[in-house]
Amino acid sequence: MTENTKQWYASWFDTPFYHILYKDRNDSEAQLFMDNLTEYLNIPEHGEILDLACGKGRHSMYLNSLGYNVTGADLSENSIAYAKQFENETLKFEVHDMCKPYGKAFDAVFNLFTSFGYFENEDDNLKTIEAIKANLNDYGFGVIDFMNSDFVINNLVDENIKTVDGIDFKQNRHLENGYIIKTISFNANGQDYSFQERVKALTLKDFEILFENAGVYLLDVFGDYKLSPFHKDTSERLIMIFK
Repeated sequence: MTENTKQWYASWFDTPFYHILYKDRNDSEAQLFMDNLTEYLNIPEHGEILDLACGKGRHSMYLNSLGYNVTGADLSENSIAYAKQFENETLKFEVHDMCKPYGKAFDAVFNLFTSFGYFENEDDNLKTIEAIKANLNDYGFGVIDFMNSDFVINNLVDENIKTVDGIDFKQNRHLENGYIIKTISFNANGQDYSFQERVKALTLKDFEILFENAGVYLLDVFGDYKLSPFHKDTSERLIMIFK
């Protein structure tokens, strides 16, 4: 299957280079977020959590260490194959398309770290929220942790180079047809590569329309991992709690 016949995220996220570029993501910040979120939601002891678009499972593993029964689901076969080495009786990983219901009810469904808005077909945004709703039990909460598009666009860095493990990743960013597009170009092992990340610049208002169409209720909105109030111009994150 060539790169062009797959959705961009199916090819880029499955490469080792994606994980090299982003390997310095802040674990302590992610753990603080999980601590704050699970406490705020008051998830029951040994509660069931679905980590949707879990990548290599760093959030799933930490949530499991807090005592929750966690299922990590992701479209990337490579990421899930890696995460499966950490499975135990209360931590499972599975390849799954988040546009479709998982077929089980959870106390919470988390979609973290801007792993939404990738789809070429915009109907899939609504299908994903409908699937999250279908994955919640009567007392369950959905959480989408997205970028604050207004803040990102106003602070967009057009171009920079990030060097990791001896690879110079040249990153170009621009806004096009409502998408924030990042082109990542680099040379590794004597071969040139170029990948693109495309994320729909969804705003709180866009999500409110999606939630209304999906029949879910937006309960709270936060602007960072400390769960501070959301401010359109200054918040780095858009964290939405719904059911």
